Amino acid sequence: MTLRLHDTATRDVRDFVPLEEGKAGIYVCGLTVQSEPHVGHVRSAVNFDVLRRWLIANGYDVTFIRNVTDIDDKILAKGEAQGRPWFEIAYLMGRELDRALDAINVQPPTYEPAATGHIPEIVELIQRLVARGNAYPAEDGSGDVYFDVRSWPAYGELTHQRIDDMEAAEDADPRGKRDPRDFALWKGWKKEFEPETAAWPSPWGPGRPGWHIECSAMAGKYLGAAFDIHGGGVDLRFPHHENEQAQSRAAGFRFASYWMHNAWITTSGEKMSKSLGNSLLIPKVLERVRGIELRFYIVAAHYRSHVEFSFEAL
Repeated sequence: MTLRLHDTATRDVRDFVPLEEGKAGIYVCGLTVQSEPHVGHVRSAVNFDVLRRWLIANGYDVTFIRNVTDIDDKILAKGEAQGRPWFEIAYLMGRELDRALDAINVQPPTYEPAATGHIPEIVELIQRLVARGNAYPAEDGSGDVYFDVRSWPAYGELTHQRIDDMEAAEDADPRGKRDPRDFALWKGWKKEFEPETAAWPSPWGPGRPGWHIECSAMAGKYLGAAFDIHGGGVDLRFPHHENEQAQSRAAGFRFASYWMHNAWITTSGEKMSKSLGNSLLIPKVLERVRGIELRFYIVAAHYRSHVEFSFEAL
C-alpha cells in the first residue's frame, strides 16, 4: 500500500513508502513537563494520535514514540521558586499530562522515554559528534559542549535558512562558542545555583543534556538510525527540529524521512501559552464540555491550520 503525506520540510507532496513494508515508525516531541497542560499543549498529541490510528487502520504496524523532557531551565527555576525538588515538579506535571490526554482519548505511545532516563545514550551521541569534528567542548572551563553549525554544510536545510541570517542560539553562555549560532549539546553543572541532583557525570564534567540532543538520542534508541515520520508543533521547526536533524545526520544517521508540524491553537490571534496568561487548562475546559467534544473540536480543522479557540465555537 502507498500512502501520501505532506512533507512540511519541502512543501510538496510525495509518495510515502515505509522503510520496511507494513511498518511505520513515528517520533513526536512531547512536552516539557513544567506546568499544567492547556488546550494548546494537547493539540499535537491529538493530531498525531489520529495519524497513528489512521496508519493502523490501513494495516500498518506502528511504533509510536512520544518523549517527555523532564529536565530543563524552566523546571529547575520552578522547583527553586516553589521550594521543591525539580524532579517532583516534573513528576507531578507529567501525571497531570497523562490524565489530560487520557480524558480526550489519546492512546499511550508505544514507549514514552524521558530525557533523564537516557543520559548514557545522550553522552554517547555527543562523543560521536566530537569524534567526527561536528562538536567541541567549550574552552572557557564551563563544561559545556557545542554543536559546530559551520561544520555541517547542510545546516538550515529543514527550514530553508542561511546560517548568516540566523540569530544567535540563546541556550548557553556565548563566551565558550566558536560561532554565536552553535547550540548546546551538554550544559556544564553550575554548582553555585543548580542542585547537585540536576547533574550527571560525563567526559566533560558533571552536567545535563541540552534540549535538542535528547530527542536525537531517544529517537535513535527506539526507532533506529532511520525512521519514517518526525512530528511536533510548528514552533519546534526552528531551532529544535533543525538542530535535531543536523546533529543526527552529522553523526551519520539518516534520521527522519518526513516532518509533519501541527499549527497552534490561538486565543485573540496569539499562540496559547502560560507566558501570555491566556491558557485554558484541560480540567477547567472539561468542566464545561466532554472530552470527546474537545477532541473533535481540535481535529476538525486541518492539522496545519491555526485554530482560534472559543467556547462559542466549541
